[in-house]
Amino acid sequence: MTKTIKIAIITGLAMLAVAFTSPNEKTIPTVNVKNLQGKTVSTKLFKNDGKPMVISFWATWCSPCKKELNNIAEVYEDWQDETGVKLIAVSIDDARNKHKVKPYVDSKGWEYEVYIDANQDLKRAMNVNNVPYTFLVDGNGKIVYEHNNYVPGDEDNLYKKIKMLVK
Repeated sequence: MTKTIKIAIITGLAMLAVAFTSPNEKTIPTVNVKNLQGKTVSTKLFKNDGKPMVISFWATWCSPCKKELNNIAEVYEDWQDETGVKLIAVSIDDARNKHKVKPYVDSKGWEYEVYIDANQDLKRAMNVNNVPYTFLVDGNGKIVYEHNNYVPGDEDNLYKKIKMLVK
């Protein structure tokens, strides 16, 4: 075997190793959203000190979205105590409906961080086509699971995945 062929084989094997050990990891894109007080916040600040996060896209007009987040609200304190998870609820209500978000959240007593993506920049950046859409992010900021739609019990499956991340 010639030296050129050996180099080509070694280079090829090295490229394969890189391809299989460096998957295209999906992370939270950096865009601006508004908090419930109307202040602009960068998604770069979506952090949880090395613990998992759930990012849930929802809207005030979406019944399955509200069911999911209300069901999680009932167990959220336990989830936090057991895993340290943080839930961030991102409303995609547009300019006509965004005024409904804070009253709804307040009426339900959600303990989540809630943001409004009225221009739907984050929704587009994360390829969310419809709501509810839920992402699970590991402690390193990598999206490890995503789920679209909601049926009762989906929150139990989500919690199992959260617990697997903190083992």
